[in-house]
Amino acid sequence: MIKPNVRLVIFCALLITMPGFWLLGFAHQHLDRSVVLGTESSMVWTIDKGTSISRVTRQLYNNKIISHPRVLSIYAKLADRTSIQAGSYRIETGDSARTLLEKFNRGNVILHQITFPEGWSFKQWLAHLAKVEQFASTANADTAAILEAAGLELEHPEGWFFPDTYSYSATDSLSDILHQAHRQMRQILDNAWQGRDAGLPYDSAYEALIMASIIEKETGVASERPEIAGVFARRLQKHMRLQTDPTVIYGLGDAYTGNIKRKHLRQHTAYNTYMINGLPPTPIAMPSAAAIEAAVHPLSGSSLYFVARGDGSHYFSDSLEEHLQAVRQYQIKRRAQNYQSAPSKKQQSQ
Repeated sequence: MIKPNVRLVIFCALLITMPGFWLLGFAHQHLDRSVVLGTESSMVWTIDKGTSISRVTRQLYNNKIISHPRVLSIYAKLADRTSIQAGSYRIETGDSARTLLEKFNRGNVILHQITFPEGWSFKQWLAHLAKVEQFASTANADTAAILEAAGLELEHPEGWFFPDTYSYSATDSLSDILHQAHRQMRQILDNAWQGRDAGLPYDSAYEALIMASIIEKETGVASERPEIAGVFARRLQKHMRLQTDPTVIYGLGDAYTGNIKRKHLRQHTAYNTYMINGLPPTPIAMPSAAAIEAAVHPLSGSSLYFVARGDGSHYFSDSLEEHLQAVRQYQIKRRAQNYQSAPSKKQQSQ
């Protein structure tokens, strides 16, 4: 038989725990209740950087998406889930307060992608970024200001950003993109330099990066990268000028209109490798990993010259005489192709 004082303790315990069970049921009911989106099946919700969970729950409540924001805030604190990530999230009709918190905790933000092709210049990168609304104002700023804002101490940005596809969220900045690309280029270049061939005509990884950028701009067929690298490496070793058109074009800057002329080859700039010895002072583009590998592992051989065949590939020559003969051959071929593809006077008049 239970004594009276024991029955009193049990009764008091029930009085205490029963509201607790009720509150627990109430909390779970509201945590798992579907969100309210009106007539829409989904919507985009953006959390700014530095926003607390309490503020997010209030904002959701004010927009009539969830009920009882304090329940979600208290649950987040008790479950140690107050750490949320900034960005834009997709809220769907099947979501509840609990699933939204899980999305915010995991950072399941909506991601966009932007691609930078191999061989683009930093100027082209900025023009591409300027097409994205959230980057437009920053991308149109002065280059020095862009690098300073990103915290990148680079004397010249060319070549220092790896061409690839990068993901970004609504709260990311242009600096975030540049940091990703710069970090990746540093890592790829450092790894390649550590495993480089012996006897290369470069004194530093940066000079290898300069060479890789030239290889990238000269290569039309990917498999030719090591062979082109071999020609340039041998020319440097023999103290021959590189005499490569892409460096001339880069040195002309905005003065280049799409047609390189003989006068351009004689125009002295810091990048005109027909006029200067050795490498230009900086890279001329963003090289691919394959171009960097070619620069540090150039193909051995004896060729010192190459000329474009007109189909993206090149003809390689050992001697100047052979090279000049190839130049004449492929120039005649290109003229014939241009003549055949040009519209006749009758076609032009139609």
